[in-house]
Amino acid sequence: MSLRPGLPGPEDSLEEEQRRALRSALEAADLTLDELWMRYFALGGSADLMEVEGHVAGLMSLPPSEVNVLAHALNERLDELLTRHRVPYSPPLRRGRVSGPFAALLRLVESAHSAPPDRLPVLVTEAGAALGVEVTVHVADHEQRRLWPLLAPGGASPGSVPIDGSLPGRVFQTVRPLPSEAGGVHRLWLPLVDGADRVGVLEVRVDTPPEVYDPGLREQCGWLAELIASLVVSMGQYGDGLERPRRTRSRSPSAELLWQLLPPLTAGSGTFVLAGMLEPAYEAGGDAFDYALSETTVSLAAFDAMGHGLSAAVLVAAAVSAYRGARRDGRGVHEQARALDEVVAGTFPGSSFVTGVLAELDVPTGRLRYVNAGHPAPHLLRGGKVVKSLAGGRRVPFGLGAGVRTVAEEALQPGDWLAVHTDGVTEARDATGAWFGEERLLDLLTREVAGGQSPPETARRLMHAVLAHQDGVLQDDASVLLARWAPESRGL
Repeated sequence: MSLRPGLPGPEDSLEEEQRRALRSALEAADLTLDELWMRYFALGGSADLMEVEGHVAGLMSLPPSEVNVLAHALNERLDELLTRHRVPYSPPLRRGRVSGPFAALLRLVESAHSAPPDRLPVLVTEAGAALGVEVTVHVADHEQRRLWPLLAPGGASPGSVPIDGSLPGRVFQTVRPLPSEAGGVHRLWLPLVDGADRVGVLEVRVDTPPEVYDPGLREQCGWLAELIASLVVSMGQYGDGLERPRRTRSRSPSAELLWQLLPPLTAGSGTFVLAGMLEPAYEAGGDAFDYALSETTVSLAAFDAMGHGLSAAVLVAAAVSAYRGARRDGRGVHEQARALDEVVAGTFPGSSFVTGVLAELDVPTGRLRYVNAGHPAPHLLRGGKVVKSLAGGRRVPFGLGAGVRTVAEEALQPGDWLAVHTDGVTEARDATGAWFGEERLLDLLTREVAGGQSPPETARRLMHAVLAHQDGVLQDDASVLLARWAPESRGL
């Protein structure tokens, strides 16, 4: 930042012209300086509020790169206002032959249909070239600690990037694009999200600074990122080429079984968002969770099977299968519990059991019905605070007899969170033998939710805190399932 004394020259005239345009746009955008600065900061701007105010008032100058971010923040707002007032054509006009960026995306889709998974990096490179940019896909590993590049065969790896403490990691955490000029390279980083599930980030390299803030190019790269995220997930089912970069070491057979069983870690239906995490990622045995979303109902379940290793994984796999079968048949929580009892007791005779929570939310009303079979009580968060533990619906673990089948109810309010965890979270011990404990769990949930973190980011931070407490080596599986009901919200 610098003050500009002296006689005006050509550069000063150009700067003043742009400053007048900024002031005019600020008035048209109906934004206060505080609101403008918040948008500017969210896009990666580094100047503080007083420096932005000084630039707009002509008292000091910002570097051109910062002025471009400021201009982009205003232009985004003006685009929002313009879109609201556009007049539709009648009948809507149709374009004929597909060209431009749509043609590049169409070629990517068509090529991916007949390509093996490990060819995706090459196809993505070609699609980027058609848009006039260079792109690299970076996927998150299963611990969600680092971002790893997907490379074409023979490509030189630039290495991985940490999710905590890096700009690409910030894009992954916040699910918002950010610009970068690190190392003199002009980049735009965009989140790769399949539905609501965070896959990684897309690195877009351009030749000049203005291109980073070009709204048209940003929109096209946004389309490309959405398509790539879907392809990473869908093509990954047909081979190992997209899975290997996401692994930092080998999985045990029990963990391999569980990861094939789990649904995507994050899902959303507009009014409802949920996210789960499972550790140890490469050696898990007995924990699992499942869910199903519809327009009117959200069903979710968390399980913890007795034992460890492959035997526990087989037991919990049977429990999840019984739950899914009953749920897909349209049976409610009470009958789902009955199906679990029958499968666990009938298939694993003796004293085998599975603890768990089954829940069903009526989306329009917020009415929650649930059963707790020997599992830690779920917690309800409201207004960024833990307000109660859901102690109802208690019964014996699945497989040890029906006992009393009571279905409890709770009325949720808009914005409420539900936190379900296994005992591996609270019973993680440090070197001195001290447990992670319920109090530490509730403190962390309160801090992250009050800080505006999303369910997937809160789940990630919680599980990393549990691992750090036990020096990275858990003695028991630990899992968490976080859900947020927010009828007014449409984002993560």
